[in-house]
Amino acid sequence: MSTITLDREQIQTYYGRVLNGSSDLQTSACCCNGEGLTPSVRSALAEIDDEILTRFYGCGSPLPPALEGCTVLDLGCGTGRDAFIASCLVGPTGRVIGVDMTAEQLDVARRHVRHQTARFGYTAPNVEFRQGYIEELAALGIADNSVDVVISNCVVNLSPDKRAVFSEVFRVLKPGGELYFADVFAGRRVPAAFHTDPVLHGECLAGAMYREDFRRLLRDLGCLDYRTVTSRPIALNSPAVEARIGMIDFYSETVRAFKLEGLEDLCEDYGQVAVYRGTIPDWPHHFDLDDHHRLITGKSMLVCGNTAAMLQETRFGRHFTVSGDRSVHFGPFDCAPAAGRPERPESQGGACC
Repeated sequence: MSTITLDREQIQTYYGRVLNGSSDLQTSACCCNGEGLTPSVRSALAEIDDEILTRFYGCGSPLPPALEGCTVLDLGCGTGRDAFIASCLVGPTGRVIGVDMTAEQLDVARRHVRHQTARFGYTAPNVEFRQGYIEELAALGIADNSVDVVISNCVVNLSPDKRAVFSEVFRVLKPGGELYFADVFAGRRVPAAFHTDPVLHGECLAGAMYREDFRRLLRDLGCLDYRTVTSRPIALNSPAVEARIGMIDFYSETVRAFKLEGLEDLCEDYGQVAVYRGTIPDWPHHFDLDDHHRLITGKSMLVCGNTAAMLQETRFGRHFTVSGDRSVHFGPFDCAPAAGRPERPESQGGACC
């Protein structure tokens, strides 16, 4: 994986001075169309002040369910759209920390804290914003094992040191904590010649991670299994940008990974069964762990050992009944994404639907 050499100051300039709003973006890479938002997120979004929304540059909606009472860390929070939504979702007993390196973005976020607190009906703010680098969270006073959920929206691609970002993520996450982020990924490695281009980098393209390099990076950090939740191709929508970098296929993807011990690099079958109780807010009839695991309420469904851990050893544990353990191994589990495996009858009862 090549090193991104673009200077941080160029990114700060692009997002702090070149862009005055989402309409100034040249491509659709850093744009979110709002599809797939849960009712709770939509309700919270309706309470966000307009100035925050007009300077939003995310590519997804990385706000997972079951956040009440959690400590959430938003990496690259910008003007605070997702941080404020998370502030609403965690409730008055939860806490949200937004981190960004761009002063102009944080100025917007901070001047809306009091108003957003009042709109959510809280007596005191449960969100704060800190200026700094997402590669250096320790310098911002974020302790080991102190965060329940880390979110980020189209920001990691901008980092010159992605290994440091993910290393810090897994340092600050509590055991069983979750990384849930949206970002731009590439179907091949982006040529090094583009890495110093401020427009291509600022538009979230030049720093996009090649999927397999991302997998290898998480593996090296001890996370052997991550899950893609959503994926959509990105239309560049700019003839000039298309002419330069259009040979690469880009995707906006939402990814989740958990800080769990004992995950394996392949899905293995231990005969475990999971039953979803239908109790996660906004998910009464089923719960989608990822793009090929739909857990149907009340239905006993076969799951691999990794999926069983993700459902049982995280904040989702109270919403599932998982039977069995890893004492007996039955070989590999057919846990490939739906597009990568042949059709199989629903009667088999697996969670990979």
